[in-house]
Amino acid sequence: MMAWLLSGLGLMILLLAGDALVRGAVNLSLRLGVPALIVSLTIVAFGTSAPELLISIKAVLQDSPGIALGNVVGSNTANILLVLGVPAMLATLHTSECSSRRNYVFMLIASVLFIALAFCGVFTAVSGLILLSALALVLLNAFRQANDHRKANGSPCAGGDDLDMLDALEEADPDMPYWKIGIYLVLGLVGLPMGASLLVDNASIIARTYGVSETVIGLTLVAVGTSLPELATTVMAALRRQADVALGNVIGSNMFNLLAIIGVATLFGRIEVAPEFLDFDLWVMLAASLLLIPFVFFKQDINRLWGVALTVLYGIYVIVVLT
Repeated sequence: MMAWLLSGLGLMILLLAGDALVRGAVNLSLRLGVPALIVSLTIVAFGTSAPELLISIKAVLQDSPGIALGNVVGSNTANILLVLGVPAMLATLHTSECSSRRNYVFMLIASVLFIALAFCGVFTAVSGLILLSALALVLLNAFRQANDHRKANGSPCAGGDDLDMLDALEEADPDMPYWKIGIYLVLGLVGLPMGASLLVDNASIIARTYGVSETVIGLTLVAVGTSLPELATTVMAALRRQADVALGNVIGSNMFNLLAIIGVATLFGRIEVAPEFLDFDLWVMLAASLLLIPFVFFKQDINRLWGVALTVLYGIYVIVVLT
């Protein structure tokens, strides 16, 4: 019971520290004159994935590759089936109004690249550099795309000008005093490693206690926990009829998970790939990604029926993993 409580405490610290780091980094950048466009494409993306990144690094350092890899693969599956499914049950996501084809194709390419490297049996520093190089190309393209959309300012999913971006970033306050920014940064930088340590240590204890593998814990407990910020963001986007935010949040998060988190984690140590990933979990992740094709290419909305179907599929996946 104590391991469960400490895991929950670690997860809570991670989520709060990640939010604090994003707030501090965003507002420091704005105070220093960094354009909101760049802030939205880089700092927010990195900051919101900080919990997953710290967990994977901690898991690698503690020789728990199942948690590191399960965290990423499980999060990506949860992001599509659960993070899009639950909000769609509350309100239809009008994805037919959005144009996310290019980013979605990049996500699929990143998924295939990730799976191909996984079949080498181990993620090494070389694998990490390949993933990080792909991330650099994606970020460069995203910057150019967002800049073009800002100039065009025509599509409902185009993003608008810097003022619109600041409105979208609820953490943004260009006039926030430096002392407050400092507090956010300190809380984030201190809380993230503390929360990651608590969660990884006690998740390993839970795995040993119940006789399940660390891979299963990574795919379920850790993955769902670290997907909670994305779920909260997508629920609010659904209620506000901001389908572009919901779909873009999932696609961007999945790309970052695949390319950045494992890419950086490999710089701290090798990540062995367990057979179950190659036999099942990686293919479920890819299949879940392909389920977005009707919504991205054929202008289908994610209605309540689809929301129920996606959520049920995730429930079935979790049951299969646990059994």
